[in-house]
Amino acid sequence: MRIDAILSRFGYCSRREAALWVKRGRVTVPGRTLKSASDKAEPAEVLIDGEPVEFVNGLYVALHKPLGCTCSHKEAGELVYDLLPPQWLNRSNGVSTVGRLDKETSGLLLLTDDGAFVHALTSPKKHVPKVYEFETSAPIPESAVALFASGELLLEGETTPCLPAELQNTAPCHGLLTLHEGRYHQVRRMLAAVGAPVISLTRTAIGPLKLADLHLAPGEWAEIDPTIFS
Repeated sequence: MRIDAILSRFGYCSRREAALWVKRGRVTVPGRTLKSASDKAEPAEVLIDGEPVEFVNGLYVALHKPLGCTCSHKEAGELVYDLLPPQWLNRSNGVSTVGRLDKETSGLLLLTDDGAFVHALTSPKKHVPKVYEFETSAPIPESAVALFASGELLLEGETTPCLPAELQNTAPCHGLLTLHEGRYHQVRRMLAAVGAPVISLTRTAIGPLKLADLHLAPGEWAEIDPTIFS
């Protein structure tokens, strides 16, 4: 692949700017000197300012989303994309979140430039489990465990009941809820339906990936292996 195409594809600079990057020695390949942005190399061989090109096989990261950030490219206020290196946003395939967390929900959020990966984890047919830790303003009734597990809970304004979900009450106003689908504000709506409005909500796991195992502070991210979801 041409050097200017590599720099552009992986978000470092435009193809027009690549010639200047090469001239200044910012782009190197071990064992030979680059003379032009039209020279060719494998992306995995190229060094930018002495560092390998990032995510040559696709960008897959986990972010500890803090409260107050929106999963959008356009809305006003702080966005999750503001927490990422600007270079990622310039990649030719772009970067998007795998599903969303609302502004007042924190926790595990995946980002990628791989559309197939997004589809694999968000398709209604996949039923990838997601675990949420919550705190409510009123005690959770014991009957909610059986109701959520029954697959018979019908949320207001919907015609199809929620899929069976696993509710674990760890305290009168605290617990964990595992969902196998992703409806709009689903955790909040389910708990509100049984008289226990949510006041704090964090996603702690997606499939086998657990936020606690990543040791990320809010706003931090880490590369992940996408094959763990296979």
